[in-house]
Amino acid sequence: MQAFQYKKANDVDGAIGAGSTAGLKFVAGGTTLIDLMKLNVERPTMVMDINSLPLTKIEKTADGGLRIGAMVRNSDLAHDLTVQKGYPVLSQALLSGASPQLRNMASTGGNLLQRTRCYYFRDTAYPCNKRNPGSGCSAIDGYNRIHAVLGTSEHCIATHPSDMAVAMVALEASVQVKGSNGERTVPLKDFYFVPGSTPNRENVLAPGELIMSVTLPRLADGTRSYYLKRRDRASYEFALASAAVVAQMQGRRFQRIRIALGGVGTKPWRSTEAETVLESHEASAQNFRKASEAALSGAKAMHDNAFKIELAKRTLVRALTVVTSAA
Repeated sequence: MQAFQYKKANDVDGAIGAGSTAGLKFVAGGTTLIDLMKLNVERPTMVMDINSLPLTKIEKTADGGLRIGAMVRNSDLAHDLTVQKGYPVLSQALLSGASPQLRNMASTGGNLLQRTRCYYFRDTAYPCNKRNPGSGCSAIDGYNRIHAVLGTSEHCIATHPSDMAVAMVALEASVQVKGSNGERTVPLKDFYFVPGSTPNRENVLAPGELIMSVTLPRLADGTRSYYLKRRDRASYEFALASAAVVAQMQGRRFQRIRIALGGVGTKPWRSTEAETVLESHEASAQNFRKASEAALSGAKAMHDNAFKIELAKRTLVRALTVVTSAA
């Protein structure tokens, strides 16, 4: 680990003011950053601790939605009664991730910004365009079992690791950020970039900008939601494929549906293709399979991860089956 200076932020404006300093990284729970510093993947010259910032509330919005402070811990969010009752897909996604100890430390903002678990990104002995632009992508010709099949490019096939973000994309969450130029709100589906030719650029944050909160819209009465995660072991493991489904039903027909996939995309993957197949149509095994085929129609497999395509299809079918089982 490279030596670094440590500072503690006393307020939001002070943190933002220092945020554009070259070599500075913000740290909240540290569940990703500290690991990467130990591996010399992240090499900040200054670390600013933002744990004292007053961004720890979960509160209703004026229009009946929910605002989640960036410093709310994953465990607190997962066990919040309003979340469990009104947004169960989010609670399920959070509880499927990491371990209780890590969830006690990880923050909402930090979860959204966590880095990929690509073996080659985390090992500085290998070239990686995400870590060192222009050096090459070792995963393409390497061992790529855990890598993405959606949103990839010739420069990067790394998978986005967050469970929480997948659920939030299906919930049509928005992210409130603040920087030296003021505050702005970004729909979460637009917050992340696909790698293209610049995989080192992962999201829309400008230098010095902080995530302040995440807002979930009010869901119509009777909305159902569910998160299903497939992985190599039952706990403390990242998704090979996951599906978040948020649906309003009218009898056995989908009145409105939102679908996001995890474990298979270079970012949390909203599938408008699957939504189009299902919206205004009947909940049936045949339509579920059609939706899953549409969701993975653009998938591109590598030599070790072709199984993910069928796994993701079956995961989505199962999630749709569960969410409509009481209809």
